[in-house]
Amino acid sequence: MGDKVETVARLAQWKIDNVGLSSYKKSEPFKVGIWNWYFSIVRNMFLYIHLFPEPSQVSKDYPPFARFIIRVSNAGSSSSFQISPVQEKLLRTRDDFFWPVDTSFVGRFIIDVEFLDLKICPRNGGETTCVWPSDGNVLSIASPRSSLRGLSRMLDDAIHADLTLVTADGTLGAHKAVLSASSPVFQSMFHHNLKEKESSTIHIEDMSLESCTAFISFLYGTIKQEDFRQHRLVLLGAAHKYDIGGLKDICEESLLEDLNTGNVLEMLNEAWFYQLHKLKKGCLVFLFEFGKIHDIKDEMNNFVQHADRELMLEMFQEVLSASNLV
Repeated sequence: MGDKVETVARLAQWKIDNVGLSSYKKSEPFKVGIWNWYFSIVRNMFLYIHLFPEPSQVSKDYPPFARFIIRVSNAGSSSSFQISPVQEKLLRTRDDFFWPVDTSFVGRFIIDVEFLDLKICPRNGGETTCVWPSDGNVLSIASPRSSLRGLSRMLDDAIHADLTLVTADGTLGAHKAVLSASSPVFQSMFHHNLKEKESSTIHIEDMSLESCTAFISFLYGTIKQEDFRQHRLVLLGAAHKYDIGGLKDICEESLLEDLNTGNVLEMLNEAWFYQLHKLKKGCLVFLFEFGKIHDIKDEMNNFVQHADRELMLEMFQEVLSASNLV
């Protein structure tokens, strides 16, 4: 282990070798949000842990307002650790945050930070804005914007709609050409002599009208970011059912970006069910290589009782892999 900081989702972890009773160390920079960050430690009577953004034009013009938790533990020990209270700080310099830890940790130990929220605070005042999520992923497929207004009107006003979608609590007009171009499943429905072709009706009764509207809006390239986030798991299911790889990839990236201690087991279950390999790997690394499993022991015990046996085997293999790293 050295001074390199590993990151996954909103968690960063610094594994440190050979810290004596009096020393100073500073990590290599690591990227979370739009900033590069550093850990540093100073040790005398206490272990003082600092977290701060790299001095730069970005951190000067847009200093981060962070909500986070720091955890420090002995490397290789699941029971010897301390967790800070939840911190809410505007971080500009190294002096804006430090956490004094009364500990006898020596030799190898681990410091990690989990960002619960991270906002941009404009230097000249104004409202803070969250760095998560970025609008880029969802809207990148929908350009130029001027062409979208026409598609949005086609959908909203059902202009020349030739298809009716029947949801659990309402109906929605759409266009066969748009759905066929987006999904091989929809294309097959209209190409072959299936009932959907004859009736110009598709029953999607496993979705509400609201979530189906978000789904169809994605296919038209007009979905709003807040609608995407609200219906993200339903959209993932629809992407899987109708074989829409682009939507599935975007959902996976978004879920991985939002991974945290509170949702990691739910995300692992979704990743297993939909075979999202990147998200699954991120969850396993988060739990075992980064040691967050020790923070959710009760939830983990319940999860293990209901988890798929093959998933349990992968988790066991990840435990063995992680044990070789410490």
